[in-house]
Amino acid sequence: MAHAKQLDLSRDVIRLDEGAATRAALLAGVGLAAIVLGLFFGGRSGWDVFFRSYLLNWSFAFTIVMGALFFVMLQHLTRAGGSVSVRRLAEFVMGTMPLMAILFVPMLIPVIVGMEGVYKWSSAAVVEKDPLLQHKAAYLSTPFFIIRMLVYFGLWIFLARYFLGRSLEQDRTGDPQLTLAMDRTSAWAMLAYAISFTFFSIDALMSLNPHWFSTIFGVYIFSGSVVGFFATLALIVVAVQRSGRLTHAISVEHFHDIGKLMFGFIVFWAYIKFSQYMLIWYANLPEETVWYLPRQGDTWWIGVSLLLLFGHFVAPFLALLSRFPKRRPWLLTLGAAWMLLMHWVDLYYIVIPRPHGFGPAVAPLHATDVLLLVGMASLLVAGILWQMRGRPLVPERDPRLHESLSFENI
Repeated sequence: MAHAKQLDLSRDVIRLDEGAATRAALLAGVGLAAIVLGLFFGGRSGWDVFFRSYLLNWSFAFTIVMGALFFVMLQHLTRAGGSVSVRRLAEFVMGTMPLMAILFVPMLIPVIVGMEGVYKWSSAAVVEKDPLLQHKAAYLSTPFFIIRMLVYFGLWIFLARYFLGRSLEQDRTGDPQLTLAMDRTSAWAMLAYAISFTFFSIDALMSLNPHWFSTIFGVYIFSGSVVGFFATLALIVVAVQRSGRLTHAISVEHFHDIGKLMFGFIVFWAYIKFSQYMLIWYANLPEETVWYLPRQGDTWWIGVSLLLLFGHFVAPFLALLSRFPKRRPWLLTLGAAWMLLMHWVDLYYIVIPRPHGFGPAVAPLHATDVLLLVGMASLLVAGILWQMRGRPLVPERDPRLHESLSFENI
């Protein structure tokens, strides 16, 4: 990294107009309407279909928010200066964490009522006939599940509010000690994040098939969440700049960095996914292969597997290998939109297939999946716009801002 002539932030528009709250409200209305329609179509096909689709699309929005929280903490942990211009946008994304917590509440319904088509372990009748679930009952129990969810979301909401709140306070006071405080907090916060996100991935996603386990599963979900976040960040930056804002504070150098980070985590995701599959494949143990059996049992799921191989790794790896697309926002935007789709497909691959040999066949792609995707995406964007209203889009009094305004890639 080198430093060029420092840019003048006063040349930039760094706030949204007064219509941001109105647009957020309209998007929220669209999101809620789509969820209600999804409830109608999903309920007609079976409540287990609806709740699996709800979990899929909620996870899509939630993992993006968790990726933003990781990014913000990482910048403070490493005391990064080049990323300050885009960090506030990530702070607004992670600021929607309370919304994600509220939207998770419906997922407690299948747990409380014991809906075996969603969380098999929540059904007393199923557990009574299954010695393995009886062995896991101390952990996979409804009260303990709810307690863990309260702990996870309590921690994440605290961290999101802490880092966003201190950053906004620094805009008002200019106190550099706030940056030092966030840097120090990020060390233990990152450790807490890693542990809590790992256990959440096990509780909410891996336990959909309670007979199966993978010690790398939490890292798998984490890697996908960071890819999804960087794709979202690229789209947010483009949208903000097309509205005439941050056209000087965020330069092609920052796009290049976002592209590099997205590329790096695409490779990391592929490494983790391959490692999990390879170890399970060559061990060939029934308690491990049970997760892959429904995902390789017919043409549809084999097609989804190949789509992830080529669409989530091979194609974007080749496309982003060069500097050329990273430094051209329109190309990076296309790649980011594609990676968001692949992130959704990855979660679809995780959530939708039933445990092998369990329950009736489920339509591979349901109208509810699309409706709830529109609903959750709309609510997420609405939440981000709501966070942005009346606030600076860049940390204007951050002591490291000058490094970001003069940032260059070598």
